Amino acid sequence: MNYRHAYHAGNFADVVKHAVLARVLTHLRDKPAAFRVIDTHAGAGVYDLSGIEAGKTLEWRDGIDRLIGADLDQPARALLAPYLDAVAALNPAGALTAYPGSPALTQALLRPQDRLIACELEPQAAAALSNRLRGDARAKAVAIDGWTALTAYVPPKERRGLVLVDPPFEQPGELSRLTQALAAAHRKWPTGCYLLWYPIKDTTEVASFVRKLSRLAIAKTLRIELILATSTEDKGLRGTGLIAVNPPWRLYEELESLLPALGNILSRGAACRTTLSWLTGEITT
Repeated sequence: MNYRHAYHAGNFADVVKHAVLARVLTHLRDKPAAFRVIDTHAGAGVYDLSGIEAGKTLEWRDGIDRLIGADLDQPARALLAPYLDAVAALNPAGALTAYPGSPALTQALLRPQDRLIACELEPQAAAALSNRLRGDARAKAVAIDGWTALTAYVPPKERRGLVLVDPPFEQPGELSRLTQALAAAHRKWPTGCYLLWYPIKDTTEVASFVRKLSRLAIAKTLRIELILATSTEDKGLRGTGLIAVNPPWRLYEELESLLPALGNILSRGAACRTTLSWLTGEITT
């Protein structure tokens, strides 16, 4: 595997993904019972925005840096607080030099009774992840293939929690693999919450992926997308998407306002497109 997320850490796709992740984790904390997070493609944990990789692309400037500098209204600021507080905790001096990947963001939102399994195989990222989580009894780094982990660790003993699937998409056919993996995991743990990230490069390919997901007929499946009209991303990344299965019931309502707000900030007010729709099983509030 050659993918290195350090080049892309904190970009617009990370902002949307991690803002949604933080909302899901916040809702899981609403009940006192313990939950477990299984992060199948965890990465390094924390990324150095002043490092060589991030410095080559500077994608974070059009992502997290733009969000931090935005004039947010009070409702949006409240919804983003768990996410932005985790970012701020890594940057106590104020200057934005470090960015939390999904394991570090999850770690920041775990309670003493909650658990994290973070899976990573790429040697350099796996070593950094292990160092990040070492000494935290709530969290464990595991050198295992993420696709294997997806079915190996479900259902968790807590019977509550989230599976985050955020693969690097280096190989052809990974959208199909994502569909198949979700189907297999859902058969083992149908009540679990799943959050699947996917890049939007070819909208025709994404439309096919969404149709295949719909045919699975998994109840309570929410599609979340932001497509920017103009993008500085390499390899034609036009937008970012998430599939949320069994999301917290308030998530849809929150994203009705938050997703357009993020789109306006990340596109600098230019035209962008957001999608928030139920593939199956709309939850009524």
